[in-house]
Amino acid sequence: MRNAELAESGALEFRVAAPADADAVARLHADSWRRHYRGAYSDAFLDGDVLDDRLAAWHARLRATDARSATIVALAPELVGFAHTVFDDDAAWGALLDNMHVCAQRQRRGVGSRLLALSAAAVAERGPRRGLYLWVLEQNTAAQAFYAVHGGMRAGREAVTAPGGQPARLVGAPAKLRYAWPRARLLSPG
Repeated sequence: MRNAELAESGALEFRVAAPADADAVARLHADSWRRHYRGAYSDAFLDGDVLDDRLAAWHARLRATDARSATIVALAPELVGFAHTVFDDDAAWGALLDNMHVCAQRQRRGVGSRLLALSAAAVAERGPRRGLYLWVLEQNTAAQAFYAVHGGMRAGREAVTAPGGQPARLVGAPAKLRYAWPRARLLSPG
């Protein structure tokens, strides 16, 4: 996806993430996990190592351009949201919307809807019949409602994988739900 394809929307700017965005993306990601994943992820992890974990992940992801994925950021002018998509992740389901988070102050103002639509457009560019899917924690009912309103169909349930492969970071055996769109182009803007 080219930056020229991502336009301003009101006071917001949407663009492809750059390596310099890694710290801000990681901070928002950690904050979102602290707000929405408590009870599924351990308090020790959320109150301790989550920021370092996310910093390492985002610096690695954004270090170099990778045609197999795209991260879109929403700025106002500071970072207020992001979406990371892995293209051709699964032969049956298509592209994986691996992360999408919007800061608490900007939720329910269209940022998430626009990020979802731009992510879908990036998938649709690779072929009109490409699908898009994501995983959401079973306890995150607000996100499930958001995806359902945007046409996502619930299509499976699995155990959550522990962050960093460390089982101590989980509380019990939380579950995640798959939401899917068989044709990403149906979510694309315009």
